[in-house]
Amino acid sequence: MTDHAVALRDRLLLVFCAVAVAFAAADTYVVVLALPDMMQGAGIPVDELQRAAPIVSGFLLGYVAILPLVGRVADLRGQVPVLTMSLVLFALGSFITAASFDLPTMVLGRFLQGVGGGGLVPATMSLVAARYPVERRGLPLGVVSAVQEFGSVLGPLFGAGVLAFTSWRGIFALNLAGGAVLLLAVWALAGREDAARARSSHAGTGRSGAALLLDRSVGLGLLALAALTTLITFAQPPSLQRDLTWGQLFIPYVDGGSRWVTPIGVATVVSVVALLAWCWFRPRALVDLRGWLAHLVAADLVGAGYLALVLGGIVLAFATADPAVAVCSPQGPWFLAGSAIAAVLLVLHLRRAADPIVPRGALRARPAWGALAVSFLVGWALIAALVDIPLFARTTTQQDSQLGAALVLLRFLAALPVGAVLGGLALRRLAPGVLTAVGMLAAGVSFLLMAQWDATSLDGFGSNVPLVLGGLGFGLALAPVNAAILAHTDEAAHGLASALVVVARMVGMLVGISALTTIGLRRLYAAQEANPGLDIRELGIVQEHAVFVGAAVAAFLAAALALVVLAGARTREVDTADVLRTAG
Repeated sequence: MTDHAVALRDRLLLVFCAVAVAFAAADTYVVVLALPDMMQGAGIPVDELQRAAPIVSGFLLGYVAILPLVGRVADLRGQVPVLTMSLVLFALGSFITAASFDLPTMVLGRFLQGVGGGGLVPATMSLVAARYPVERRGLPLGVVSAVQEFGSVLGPLFGAGVLAFTSWRGIFALNLAGGAVLLLAVWALAGREDAARARSSHAGTGRSGAALLLDRSVGLGLLALAALTTLITFAQPPSLQRDLTWGQLFIPYVDGGSRWVTPIGVATVVSVVALLAWCWFRPRALVDLRGWLAHLVAADLVGAGYLALVLGGIVLAFATADPAVAVCSPQGPWFLAGSAIAAVLLVLHLRRAADPIVPRGALRARPAWGALAVSFLVGWALIAALVDIPLFARTTTQQDSQLGAALVLLRFLAALPVGAVLGGLALRRLAPGVLTAVGMLAAGVSFLLMAQWDATSLDGFGSNVPLVLGGLGFGLALAPVNAAILAHTDEAAHGLASALVVVARMVGMLVGISALTTIGLRRLYAAQEANPGLDIRELGIVQEHAVFVGAAVAAFLAAALALVVLAGARTREVDTADVLRTAG
């Protein structure tokens, strides 16, 4: 392959990887506008909104709780297999969600989307970094890092655009199509080397090309059968139901039974089991299930389960909260108690396991665990920008649409990747603690300036100053935080370390949005009680000002903590490109 062809392949790979990360990030909040229609599709009354919370929290649970396991598997198996399998799970989850008919099925689909989306982030960053030489990695990796934040903001807009032409199922049908296209594109561009290694590893098995073709043909046939029966089970086409012959497929074996105890439901279960069995006994047919299971076990499946319980309890405690009532949900204390118990079991397991998911001593160095603590506070502050800047824009009625509010936030997001690249380059001369402190101090100052906004501030050019300053500040802080943990973990654990940084930031976002919104609402209620004459706009501004001040406090705490815990980090020994690849 010529140099020009290699460069073209790498550019195309960057595009597809960036779109994959954006797809996963957008799906976090893509259901915001479609939630009432999805509730109707699941048979939930609109006035019982709390029952629909798992539709959102299910995705977050899969995204956050499984990410450390995915990062560890990427260290063991490689980035391309993890990336392709993540796309498979994302597409499968989209298919199940699009065809779902009740809440459990819908939540299952969203959970699988979250697992697939969570796997895309570390695998995509590592893969893109591996495809570019050192001197050319900064810009593409900065772009890929930025699209994660873009996707989170553009998710509701994507949902609104689709809903303008079709139902909520169209959102996930497009996700399915996009996931399938991305899977084929990534496999074609990046999977050939892995396929060649797989062929060489199976060279001594003695299976001929004809036998391999037969294995794959049968596997594809079983896959098509499973997809067809699943689609019919979920969709239950009225024309088939009314048919005297075909309609028998939809009659439950027991009175009042679900769709799974109908002939077509049983056929679906049998076809899926047959497909899994074929992949188990014929590893080269479609998916090497035994190989994946071996790598999951090697990645410490038990430890990953404990860690998932720890993170899952935190996600459920805060993602389902009503900030108008409390920081966490009514069941939050129970979820957090379960997380605490799981944390104790995890610590005991890590001490006893021969090869734990978090290798012994991996986070013992102060800059390593300190980077996670700083990342948590960065996420706490960052969520205020991503959520409350658009809310302020709509509150002041200057931007009364999702698109207009997103355009205000775009000024912040445009500066973020610039700051990320500058931060990576500045690491050659500045210590990570100092650089992180500078970035978070800039972010904190920007929030204090936002806390001075009034109803007309967004009309003036001066509103761009805090938006750009905040974006640059957060961007500057991403690279040094990741540099610290990479410098103080073994190379074989960099995938896990990258995943843990993302998890810490996501958990900080979940806790931060709940806590800051609660603070803002309490300030709103106090202002309303003190001055009943305030209108809705004025009360909304009071609430957002309180949120911005709270975010500034979190940013300043992150700056101070970075100076302490990141002091002495050996970041000049770390490749700048490796630093930037974890910034997403």
